[in-house]
Amino acid sequence: MIKIPYLAALTTLFSYGLLFVFGQLRDFFRKIFDCWSHSKLQGYAPICLGLEDFYIRRLYLRIQDCFNRPISSPPDAWFDVVERVSNDNNKTLKRTTKVSRCLNLGSYNYLGFAAADEYCTPRVIESLKRFSPSTCSTRVDGGTTTLHTELEESVANFVGKPAAVVFGMGYVTNSAILPVLIGKGGLIISDSLNHNSIVNGARGSGATVRVFQHNTPYHLEKVLREQIAEGQPRTQRPWKKIIVVVEGIYSMEGELCKLPEIVAICKKSKAYVYLDEAHSVGAVGKTGRGVCELLGVDTADVDIMMGTFTKSFGSCGGYIAGSKELIKYLKYTCPAHVYATSISPPAAQQIISSIKVILGEDGSSRGAQKLARIRENCNFFRSELQKMGFEVLGDNDSPVMPIMLYNPSKIPAFSRECLKRNVAVVTVAFPATPLLLARARICISAAHTKEDLIKALEVISRVGDLVGIKYFPAEPKKQQLEESRVKFE
Repeated sequence: MIKIPYLAALTTLFSYGLLFVFGQLRDFFRKIFDCWSHSKLQGYAPICLGLEDFYIRRLYLRIQDCFNRPISSPPDAWFDVVERVSNDNNKTLKRTTKVSRCLNLGSYNYLGFAAADEYCTPRVIESLKRFSPSTCSTRVDGGTTTLHTELEESVANFVGKPAAVVFGMGYVTNSAILPVLIGKGGLIISDSLNHNSIVNGARGSGATVRVFQHNTPYHLEKVLREQIAEGQPRTQRPWKKIIVVVEGIYSMEGELCKLPEIVAICKKSKAYVYLDEAHSVGAVGKTGRGVCELLGVDTADVDIMMGTFTKSFGSCGGYIAGSKELIKYLKYTCPAHVYATSISPPAAQQIISSIKVILGEDGSSRGAQKLARIRENCNFFRSELQKMGFEVLGDNDSPVMPIMLYNPSKIPAFSRECLKRNVAVVTVAFPATPLLLARARICISAAHTKEDLIKALEVISRVGDLVGIKYFPAEPKKQQLEESRVKFE
């Protein structure tokens, strides 16, 4: 878990306290002035009461220009960011006709497939002509094309499972699958920092949910033992089913899951393992097959493998891979398969083509080069940030690199100053992270060149000095720059 520096924690708490007090004062005077005005909706209860939208009105709106920035080009290594202006202190933002060409450090374009590709793009265009942009139907009606069947076979072979089923949205893959896999009388044990889609899916399942400390196998074992010993609440009957849910790479921390230890614990306890590889499949491992390949875990020991196509494959949607019996069951019962429109055929073709490039089935070595490039880029960029004195979370090989900001005033300062220097970064704050743990999340791509990374490091270092987020002593600048250039040369 993250240990906040004492001074950073103190100033962060003071800043939020100050914002809260001034926000309450503004709300107090607002109520007084509202007494003189008559509501147009007489007899209606207010949609938002008291503190329900306090955070949005008094904190978020002050810095909303740092979020939801529109772009007008593919999310490649460089992209066009549309400039916005506000005439009412950031309450509303209006787009202008001006764009800024910025270095993209925020998109999940891990392997560079989001832009035009010499192999993928012509095939996607051809599939658009042949199948149209949408099937306009669910999978069980008229929404299953030959591309969907081919895609499911390709995904199953790629991740090393007997069968797979694909869905049109990655978020729904988790939130719709978990209620089908388990229900009342079952137990879900979830990592404390799992994605919101997992949280919603677990809550909607009706199963009992328990949480273990983030990426801590010994605490998982403790929770498992306690729950197996106690049984179901009130009745103390044995659990019908136990599923342990973890992520391959945690999207807000950039950490690799301690999968070998977790799998060993689940084997002893006869619990199923549900692995979310949204950020790891395609991005890590010698051939891009994810954390199982990277950490040496047999895919047969992972019962349910989930992933998305929105990161490494430059498309949309998600998948579940597992045994043939499991996938057949999901196709009959999962609402995302039975009721939702099937994945777009061009999106399916993009995934199929990108998998072929990764595996070298396109007749080139571009896939291997992309995997080597992202690994080199990630490890170089992370090490250089740490040398500069930033507090960087995550592990080597992970393309996600959170830089801790903590203080609420540093969230907009870091984002705006980077944008001024034509570097687009994503800042993340509450509710996506705990209130005190705001951060900038850097995402590295295989599309980034050595010049891109060096420019980004220079800008981030300069802004880091300006904003004051270098919480550790830095190495001498000359030595640092020389080493960075030598590594690439």
